[in-house]
Amino acid sequence: MAILVIAEHNNAVLAAATLNTVAAAAKIGGDIHVLVAGSGCGAIGEAAAKIEGVSKVLVADDAAYANQLPENVAPLIADLAKSYSHVLAPATTNGKNFLPRVAALLDVDQISEIIAVESADTFKRPIYAAMPSPPCSPAPRSRSSPCVPPASTR
Repeated sequence: MAILVIAEHNNAVLAAATLNTVAAAAKIGGDIHVLVAGSGCGAIGEAAAKIEGVSKVLVADDAAYANQLPENVAPLIADLAKSYSHVLAPATTNGKNFLPRVAALLDVDQISEIIAVESADTFKRPIYAAMPSPPCSPAPRSRSSPCVPPASTR
């Protein structure tokens, strides 16, 4: 199944963080599709199409996406995400706004702030409170998640 990467941009320039996210998607494996949601963002779509490894670019050019408000963009991403194995976005303000809402709409776990991809279902996260976090994998919804640091480190 393909991977959906959400492009980080300001409606004029594609952010370098998108390239890092595409690189992470490449390590997962599979076709990489990039979503560019904005207003007057056709040039961003063209730039995204030139990124190595990207097989398809989806452009949602609408005034509703001009300021990339999560209330408008998250439903778009959630609708598209149903056709993808993974949805990735840079760990930027926009990514941190969109993805929790997308995860809630899809009723799936979100794995945030990854620093490395070990496999399609295992990711490394940064150190919290001087304790390295173990590699984490998505798990069925439960009261405890393997990706949450132990209580003694919070």
